[in-house]
Amino acid sequence: MKPIIGIMPLVDEDRDSLWMLPGYMDGISEAGGLPIMLPLTGDKDVIRQLANMCQGFLFTGGHDVSPSVYHENVRFPNVSPCPARDKMENDILNIAISEDIPVLGICRGIQFINAALGGTLYQDLPSEHPSSIDHHQSPPYDVPVHEVEIIKDSPLYDIVQADIISVNSYHHQAIKHLSPKLVAMAYSSDGLVEAVYKPGQKFLWAIQWHPEFSYKKDSVSRKIFETFIAGTISV
Repeated sequence: MKPIIGIMPLVDEDRDSLWMLPGYMDGISEAGGLPIMLPLTGDKDVIRQLANMCQGFLFTGGHDVSPSVYHENVRFPNVSPCPARDKMENDILNIAISEDIPVLGICRGIQFINAALGGTLYQDLPSEHPSSIDHHQSPPYDVPVHEVEIIKDSPLYDIVQADIISVNSYHHQAIKHLSPKLVAMAYSSDGLVEAVYKPGQKFLWAIQWHPEFSYKKDSVSRKIFETFIAGTISV
């Protein structure tokens, strides 16, 4: 039986719809998982049932994390949160951590997990952390645009076996202060945290770049999905 991976839904408020990028689904499928897009819900009984059903959770990109999650007010007009996602993902994250259900976070995923666990975010990188590095690339999104340094002795280094890798990048928020419950696994040259893990969990990783766009071309992206799925097998 393939492990069921619950994928956080993307939300389009203008169309009053939930949607999904195929790369999230296909990246999980090719790594050996069975992906399902979750409903957007605040019902704790439904969330409990989803946690009982899923062997892992993928925290996707999308909306900005509400600054209220890390006890700040909105400071920039381009900050676009989705409180319903924040609430649902917080409930799922708490269950996943307490029951050691594997979690992979991507883009917004690393930002939300960091904020939910006591860290803070740059609300708008161009305003608060200007850099010559392109963190918000134009299409095509499967092309690497900057390098990250992998921390030796980290779980990511164990699968990559390289000091430097090239990644794609599409975000305007990022980790500012790292949660004390997380450990960095990679940094960009301008000092941003690009990958984290939570010690003591079977698998809780999060990355700032986008393997859902690059897994067809990039072996590291495929290894990240494969390592995530491998971590769910014994759940």
